[in-house]
Amino acid sequence: MKIKFLILAFCLFAGNAFAQKTYQNNWESIDSRPVPGWFEDAKFGIFIHWGLYSVPAYSPTARDKVGVYDRYAEWYWRRWQEPNKTQQFFTDFHNKAFGPNVKYQDFTNQFKAELFQPDEWAKLFENAGAKYVVLTSKHHEGFTLWPSKQSWNWNAVDVGPHRDLLGDLTKSVKSKNIKMGYYYSLLEWYNPLYKKETLNEYIDQHMFPQMKDLVNTYHPDLVWTDGEWDYTSDKLRSTEFLSWLYNDSPVRESVVVNDRWGKETRSKHGGFYTTEYDLVHNGDANGLDFAKPWEECRGIAGSFGYNRNENLEDYSSSEQLVHMLINKVARGGNLLLNIGPTADGRIPVIMQQRLTDIGSWLKVNGEGIYGTRKWAKAPKVTPATKQYFTQKGSDLYLITTEFPTAALQVAGVKKPVLVTLVGSNVTVKSTFKNGVVSIAPPAVTPGNSPCQYAWVFKLTSSIE
Repeated sequence: MKIKFLILAFCLFAGNAFAQKTYQNNWESIDSRPVPGWFEDAKFGIFIHWGLYSVPAYSPTARDKVGVYDRYAEWYWRRWQEPNKTQQFFTDFHNKAFGPNVKYQDFTNQFKAELFQPDEWAKLFENAGAKYVVLTSKHHEGFTLWPSKQSWNWNAVDVGPHRDLLGDLTKSVKSKNIKMGYYYSLLEWYNPLYKKETLNEYIDQHMFPQMKDLVNTYHPDLVWTDGEWDYTSDKLRSTEFLSWLYNDSPVRESVVVNDRWGKETRSKHGGFYTTEYDLVHNGDANGLDFAKPWEECRGIAGSFGYNRNENLEDYSSSEQLVHMLINKVARGGNLLLNIGPTADGRIPVIMQQRLTDIGSWLKVNGEGIYGTRKWAKAPKVTPATKQYFTQKGSDLYLITTEFPTAALQVAGVKKPVLVTLVGSNVTVKSTFKNGVVSIAPPAVTPGNSPCQYAWVFKLTSSIE
């Protein structure tokens, strides 16, 4: 009996020791924490940029011959106030739309969210097939969507909507069993403490208390930081916060974080790596292989915040967005697709339509997306690629963005038990010779096609 008790005690101690691994205040320790598996399984998330910038809802577009980063309507305040190559666009628009005497702070009177229905938003996200949502809790303007004590009279409860927008949406999203995360800007353009001489006061009195309040109150599944480019991570004391998040916070075992924690950290430190409109800083991310899970974030058009200046030609089509999702997933990544709600709380109809179309495709083909991983033997993805691969266990999925008119060839596999067209009962004929599967185009017509945009062939038990 004594021996059994000692064995049991040892097992309990060993189990607790493993569960209570302590992460130290340095990158070597922080980077040793695995990214929780739910993130790689999720594949598709919805980004939401919503704040006072949703009132002017303006930026120049690609039609104005400006760069990718110059099309962001959420940068309205900065672009309008500070000398930059697009300032005249913003000055001219502001004077015409609001008059030169209207200040940015005055937009609180027009940011009312009177048509905001969080349950309707959550239902749309569910129908879109999204597995997680990331809401801007606070962008670079410093205005928070929850009642932050550190942003007194500069949050959505004290002024404007007089409502905890973040809390209400969190409740609705989680009721759909969708993961909920928060974007948080480390910088604030016009906070008087946000400067080199008083950065520690900014961190101690504002940033850390605010971030911990967000985590302790709303229990996010994901913390998505941004605005890290002014200072290195040691100056921002990022590992200090992350060691608290991983060791002592209420979400320490499940929370996922990104890589934006200091000017040197992208694609190097933190959790998953991030690209933005296929850019890594100013580098091209197409075809890039990442050592960690990664995520592409972008808008449906050229801006994250709602931009009234965008036309239909600025928006990606539903087909382009489905192909984009396939491209990222086949390369081992996720797609975080952004929507920009209006100041009164509506999701623009064109964005609803695009999300609904993606969801319709995923309802048929989701098994080739969710929970899959990059296939190690897949041909390198290039801009000309039309056939992509994902794998799940011993099953291989071939996703083609053009319906085949000739036999599809898949090399480097064993003979599959069965080849099927996902979502269809149409017979799929195949042959196998010398490690190559040849799949004949099935007899699919517009009347019996399972979906639009892309088609998924499942090769059951074809991977060793």
